[in-house]
Amino acid sequence: MALLARVFTVMAGYVLACIAASIVLTLGALAPEWDQAAQGMPSAAIWAVIGLGAALIGGTAVVPALLIIALAEGFAWRSVLFYGSLGGVLALALTYGIDVAGYVRGPDSMLAHEREVLAASGIAGGLVYWLFAGRKAGSWKS
Repeated sequence: MALLARVFTVMAGYVLACIAASIVLTLGALAPEWDQAAQGMPSAAIWAVIGLGAALIGGTAVVPALLIIALAEGFAWRSVLFYGSLGGVLALALTYGIDVAGYVRGPDSMLAHEREVLAASGIAGGLVYWLFAGRKAGSWKS
């Protein structure tokens, strides 16, 4: 029974983490042009972008995230640094793929802001997951 409750907690934590990552990604992408974007865009459109982004993030990251979650549950890793750092690494790895060397340039490159926003969204997702489900990783074993 405890394992079934843990599975539901993990699923809810993953959904909330995807929503948090989408919020950070959307607001971070709009931040440089916020004055112009906020004037012409209704709030319903921003929420629609956040919802679509959460679905895309959830679908893209489900397999590697479940692998990380399974390892964390099996070894009862509960560190906030573990979830935050792996969230950022996972976001960058899923975005750039294997060819990371082709995208790494100096801090003044055109992709520097996008890298920062992607890493921040992954970290936010990891921290939200830790808040809702990761703090009690492996608790179903006892």
